[in-house]
Amino acid sequence: MEEHFIILFRTIVLYFLILLIFRIMGKREIGELSILDLVVFIMIAEMAAIAIEDTNDPLSHSILPMLLLMLMQIIFAIISLKSKRFRDLVDGKPTIIINQGKIDEHAMRKQRYNFDDLLLQLREKDIRRISDVEFAILESSGKLSVFEKEEKANQQLGDITIPLIIDGCINEDNLERIHKTNLWLRQELRKLGYQDIKQISFCSFENGKFYIDIMDES
Repeated sequence: MEEHFIILFRTIVLYFLILLIFRIMGKREIGELSILDLVVFIMIAEMAAIAIEDTNDPLSHSILPMLLLMLMQIIFAIISLKSKRFRDLVDGKPTIIINQGKIDEHAMRKQRYNFDDLLLQLREKDIRRISDVEFAILESSGKLSVFEKEEKANQQLGDITIPLIIDGCINEDNLERIHKTNLWLRQELRKLGYQDIKQISFCSFENGKFYIDIMDES
């Protein structure tokens, strides 16, 4: 009987502890979890299950590693916010699967993404034919962002947000997609009064106009 009370007590303690840990780590949808998030969540859940089952092991032996994982996750999240290179390393980069109506098989193979996956995610967005898609981007979370073709024949890549600068770093691949150069971007930004690229947190070129956001001063 005593063992049952111990199990109940451990379950209640770990339940509220896990709620607190997840609350501190922040709110994210399951489909938007990064690899770091997923690893931490799985490890914490496993530790909690072992702690409930093994009543002979002190509860602190499970709580301390769980708190350590929470601390590590918070530190990595802060680094990820400040460093795009670290973010790309951990989460990966979005990949264009369909570019101007053409499927990029090389990009699909690189991401180990097959046509069954593509068709499934298109059906989930009520898109019946691949020919109806202008652009499809596989996000780092695994979600597929889809831009359907419009009746306008002159639709161009600039009609969607194409990041040119993120966290002070120029995205050369996206510059190439809009047929522009690094020099062109720097010259245009200087004309607008932006001399230091490192001070720009986000810059995109949409419909012939720049959208620019400067880093917050800390």
